[in-house]
Amino acid sequence: MEEILIPISFFLAVFGVIYLFLSTRNKERLALIEKGADASIFAMGRQHTAPVWKVIILNLALLLMSIGVGIFVSQILVSIGVDEDIAMPGTIFLMAGVGLFIGFKMTQNLDKE
Repeated sequence: MEEILIPISFFLAVFGVIYLFLSTRNKERLALIEKGADASIFAMGRQHTAPVWKVIILNLALLLMSIGVGIFVSQILVSIGVDEDIAMPGTIFLMAGVGLFIGFKMTQNLDKE
């Protein structure tokens, strides 16, 4: 019985979040229209941002490369005598975080262009 409850509860949670987001956004826009304001103010801040697909590809590429570098560095640490149970996850997570931080900074530069 648990095998079926987990996917159903996950689907319901995702559906609930999406429904709440869309219904709240719709209510805000209707309230603006009733007051005489134009609902296009929600799209004003998005004119100078990079496309979402570029940001996702950039961050995914940097994440995967940094995980590969983390595995490589952890093997070097293991060969010089560091315990493998400590070197592997620590280095992989450290390098993945560094890769995501670099991706964040590169995305900021991408938005400026």
